[in-house]
Amino acid sequence: MNMLHPAENGTVATRRRAMVDYVMNRGNVEIDELVTRFETSRMTVHRDLQALSAQGLLRRVHGGVTTLPNGIVESSMLYRRRRAMREKKAIAALAAGMVVPGDVIALDDSTTVCCMVDHLAAMGPLTVVTNSLGVATTVGAMPSISLIALGGRYHPTFDAFFGLMCEQAIGALRVGTLFMSVSAIHGVNAYHQEQDIVKAKHALMRSADRRVLMVDSTKFGSNALNRLADLCEFDVVITDDGLDPAVADRLLDHGVTLRMARLSASDEVKPE
Repeated sequence: MNMLHPAENGTVATRRRAMVDYVMNRGNVEIDELVTRFETSRMTVHRDLQALSAQGLLRRVHGGVTTLPNGIVESSMLYRRRRAMREKKAIAALAAGMVVPGDVIALDDSTTVCCMVDHLAAMGPLTVVTNSLGVATTVGAMPSISLIALGGRYHPTFDAFFGLMCEQAIGALRVGTLFMSVSAIHGVNAYHQEQDIVKAKHALMRSADRRVLMVDSTKFGSNALNRLADLCEFDVVITDDGLDPAVADRLLDHGVTLRMARLSASDEVKPE
């Protein structure tokens, strides 16, 4: 998905997309480095960074720019899609093994859950409920899937729908299994930086007979503003084997049902 503003012409959009990629690969970059790398003026770089910062794709700091997470940058779809993709794919493969033909499942807007979509087409008839425009667009083209798309107010940063209409639509449904993710795990609690998204996730949790939280190991020990739930409120928490064993032990002692997606050196997924 092109997260850059549609009014940007092709040359500007291409440069700004490359600039985002360049900064993401390095974490922190100085203005002068961008001027040299993209062979353009400081004024043009400042203009590009102002636009990208306004879209939540980069964060300006003194003398440069960063993608080191804060609430805005971490929310952007582009940032989230690039982060910990190896772990997310492994987690998604393990989660997909919990789905059987005939299931009614809910998928939230998270990039971790989006990684499940490629596994669903071959699973036979399914009903998928989602507030994610990206998920809806993909599964809607799969003949074996019956799609229920949740409406509401569209939030371009998350490419998904939220708000009262979305929550009311969720409240009218009952699903077998909810697959969802969050921004951060602190202690034994799940957090998200956006209040409206927390409300939608709470509604999804109330609508489900079984709740599955999919969260990669890099999110443990991090912070976000709004508490969503105790991890024990999920039937299963799926993470990857990069999780600190001491953290895993604390979660098990707390009563969390934990499953680990195993990663190989060749990036192959080895389900449990």
